[in-house]
Amino acid sequence: MKILITSGGTSEAIDRVRAITNQSTGTLGKIMAETFLKAGFEVTLVTTKAAVKPEAQANLTIHEITNVANLKNTLEPLIKTHDVFIHSMAVSDYTPIYMTGIEEVADGKDVHEFLQKENKETKISSKDDYQVLFLKKTPKIISHVKEWNPAIALIGFKLLVDVSVEELRSVAEKSLASNHADMIVANDLTDIKANQHKAYLVQKEGYMIAFTKEEIAKKVLAFVTKN
Repeated sequence: MKILITSGGTSEAIDRVRAITNQSTGTLGKIMAETFLKAGFEVTLVTTKAAVKPEAQANLTIHEITNVANLKNTLEPLIKTHDVFIHSMAVSDYTPIYMTGIEEVADGKDVHEFLQKENKETKISSKDDYQVLFLKKTPKIISHVKEWNPAIALIGFKLLVDVSVEELRSVAEKSLASNHADMIVANDLTDIKANQHKAYLVQKEGYMIAFTKEEIAKKVLAFVTKN
């Protein structure tokens, strides 16, 4: 059985020296990969340069990506050749399209004009006291998975911040249904600390609770092995 895992956080370039990213370290994905490798599975890890990674070893292949477009192009052929996809990467929701001084935006122009522009500079000038950054939504990778491979087992992740357990589970259940996933691992940022990572592993039949990254990985392994 071939396992495909994503980890770390994507980075969306503003110019050649600036980018929007997130604080994901890739630790959970690393632990997930190591857990499946120890169990004898062949693992492909799609991650980022900055993310932590397992040591090089037999049955492990690593692909490094940067942004969402790069991730999508890398994943599509891999998903078609793997049996299980564990999507724990923190994927950027938006990507920059144009950045300019606030004076240009306040000049009475139609805002839609800025959506057609792009920055030509290698490094956008920092002379303005205030800058306006236009962003556009990135594609939801998880929504394409079953299009690329209807037979693949899909385990997605959902991170919310400071919500009730009921809301967290409800959002996970909606993601489970809309993406035809087999499991959604739902977690709240307020429940993630140095030695704690509380998560709800939501399935069609109900849910399990885990309290550490290692426990999440072991329960996902047990779920995959059983099903």
